Amino acid sequence: MNLAALTLGQRARSIVKDPFFWVGSREMAGTALGIAAWGLVTGVAMVKSGLSVPLALFMGLTVYAGSAQLAVLPLMAVGAPLWVVWFTAICVNLRFVILSSMWRSYFEHLSLRHRLGIAYFSGDVIFVNFMRRYPEARPQAEQVPYFWGASLTNWLAWQIPSTLGIFLADQIPLSWGLGFAGVLALLGVLLSMLNDRATWVASIVACTAAVAAFALPLKLNILVAIAAAVAAGLMAEQLQKRAQQLPAVERKEKQP
Repeated sequence: MNLAALTLGQRARSIVKDPFFWVGSREMAGTALGIAAWGLVTGVAMVKSGLSVPLALFMGLTVYAGSAQLAVLPLMAVGAPLWVVWFTAICVNLRFVILSSMWRSYFEHLSLRHRLGIAYFSGDVIFVNFMRRYPEARPQAEQVPYFWGASLTNWLAWQIPSTLGIFLADQIPLSWGLGFAGVLALLGVLLSMLNDRATWVASIVACTAAVAAFALPLKLNILVAIAAAVAAGLMAEQLQKRAQQLPAVERKEKQP
């Protein structure tokens, strides 16, 4: 079915009816509990840092980036200049520039409005699940429904608990450490992807780079870790391909 020829409502209904929409939703459900805990503690943190309930709700819906929200809250609480708040949020989310460049091959054929929607709803765990299912960078009809099933599940798993955290901030102490559940959920997905040498190398390099660059301001160690992991993973993949091709070349040369 050509989605471009349909109205927005027709496209939405077509995507929801696609079986891969529900495949994406089911695969994201496995990490929904961890995402929900992370969203809950972020909602609580927004109110406890001094934001009003309406402003916290507005921030939760428009920013929709837990790491960026948590990074700028201390700055907002002490009255830091607006440019510092914006710059910090941009630095923390620079990793999405790298993720978007890797997603481009899958979604560049879609309309600008559709791609803007994908940009808003994208997330780290969604990216991990998507790339695990579609490692080859070529568009397939099932990918769009799969993305929306995963992303809407992730959005609801974040926004509902985040909203609850905003309204129940006085009853939920930050000392519970619920945000760590989100980290554990992401680690669980990551470990399931460590199935070859390239991904192992990329993961080890990312961990090492993140720790080594931890002293950098504005959480720039996250960006350093992602860039290092991508470079190391691509290099390991190329070396692995060359190693696999070498025996075939040697056999060909030995033939009379």
